[in-house]
Amino acid sequence: MCDNVLVIGGSRNIGYYSAIRLLEAGSAVTFLLRSPLVFDNDEVIQKHVKSQKARLVKGDALTPEDVKLAWNEASRDKPVNVLLFTVGFTGKPSFHPIKGFTMDPPNLVTRSLLNVLCQMPQTSAYPKIIVLSTSGVSRTSRESVPFLLKPLYGYLIAQALKDKLGVERVIAHCAGWKWNTKDGEPKADIMGEGWKNREGLPPPGTLTSAVVLRPALLNDGECLADKVVSASTGHTAKAPYRVGEGEVGGWNVSRKDVAHFVVDAVTNHWSEYENKQISIAY
Repeated sequence: MCDNVLVIGGSRNIGYYSAIRLLEAGSAVTFLLRSPLVFDNDEVIQKHVKSQKARLVKGDALTPEDVKLAWNEASRDKPVNVLLFTVGFTGKPSFHPIKGFTMDPPNLVTRSLLNVLCQMPQTSAYPKIIVLSTSGVSRTSRESVPFLLKPLYGYLIAQALKDKLGVERVIAHCAGWKWNTKDGEPKADIMGEGWKNREGLPPPGTLTSAVVLRPALLNDGECLADKVVSASTGHTAKAPYRVGEGEVGGWNVSRKDVAHFVVDAVTNHWSEYENKQISIAY
């Protein structure tokens, strides 16, 4: 079955690679983009724009009205049944000698997700939702970080991790997941005041088809999963990455392999992963 997908954060990296796979498989994909011009010279995307399978909506996920426009455009013909949220630590971060790399606003990702969920159409069933987080995002997950990576997670990208933890807190609240008190509550500078009472936010326990995905340290390598083909049968063998709840070991994975997992999970194995926090690594 072909999906109707809304991608927030799909101009590049995991969101982009996932969207391409979905489009090539016949799904319809709507992108919310601060600058649709980013795809002007992208022959793959333009092919699907011409076939009307890809729709480009100009807007910013930090602006609720833009997000509402994206939802309206994506659901113009039929309801959205997959939401892929891959907004991340992008742009031009500043370096602070005490805080490490910082972004303005510091809660870019959490604010964007809250806007996306609050503007989501009130239908009888919410779509499948995949939200991109990262390994090492919480205190408990950082306990297993290798010694050489501790400066990265504990200092250089500490602010980005606080923002990603805010994203996980939002999903846990709306999905009704038990929150690990050892990880603490993200502060108001990330969540905003009274975030649980925002108009339109799905009530606790109603997002029953959500996945929080925690990739390991990302790289720009090739998609190894596309190369794993049995010489004897011609069929794809076991993927080269590991996935599972909690920490799965391993501290790197390519963005293209994460995209491979996202699309495979959505189209083939959703019942195995929905309503869970999933890690992925080599």
